Amino acid sequence: MSNPSEETKRPIILITNDDSIAAPGLRALVEAVKDLGRIVVVAPDKPQSGMGHAITIGHPLRFQSAFLMDGVEAYACSGTPVDCVKIAVDKILHQKPDLCLSGINHGANHSINVIYSGTMSAAMEAAIESIPAAGFSILDYSMNADFSAAKKYVRSITEHILATNTNKHLLLNVNIPALPESFLKGVKVCRQANAKYEEDFEERKDPHGKSYYWLTGQFINFDEGDDTDVWALANNYVSLVPVQFDLTNYEMKLELEKNWKF
Repeated sequence: MSNPSEETKRPIILITNDDSIAAPGLRALVEAVKDLGRIVVVAPDKPQSGMGHAITIGHPLRFQSAFLMDGVEAYACSGTPVDCVKIAVDKILHQKPDLCLSGINHGANHSINVIYSGTMSAAMEAAIESIPAAGFSILDYSMNADFSAAKKYVRSITEHILATNTNKHLLLNVNIPALPESFLKGVKVCRQANAKYEEDFEERKDPHGKSYYWLTGQFINFDEGDDTDVWALANNYVSLVPVQFDLTNYEMKLELEKNWKF
């Protein structure tokens, strides 16, 4: 039987995602770290990919207990990934957890994807609230993705965070190639690549002959650096990008202060 005082010393790890409480990636994330602390899962009750930092305003939020696996406290929330973090802290935990992990997302969140990603926005919300956080993604959109190697790196990175006197605003964007462990070269600390989607809205017709539009596009990398997340992933590394929520362009700030006169 565990000592109650020992139990209270275990770190509280909040886990969320944007692919929903039913996503295999969420289960894989929990399995990777479930013995490292008290695990509390609060995840959307439906897929919320691409929601970015959206929050629910003007509609009620609800959450209810959900079964994920034995021994894991879990809740399904009607809101966005960011809502999940907010309501977890205020109404479920009634305190800030020691760490927030988001994912494992089905699909890449490298480069500009960090702006759109519900996975990373949930982690960012935690970091804003002074909770160290990391978002994890695997470069495989399939619900049948093999998470074996990803789980190893999730655990290693989580152990590093827990073992370090971490800055409370720590925010990591971690992307993992969809490869067997033997093909992966390790973790590479990177910067975010300068890349974006060249987008198009494909016009289609519904059964009534009315037009609707389907977003399509191609990912274009403009960055030739070998220190970027895109380069790391293309070369079989797990990419780890430290992210910040201060969007100030400090170089431009100095230039404007110098050259713009009001």
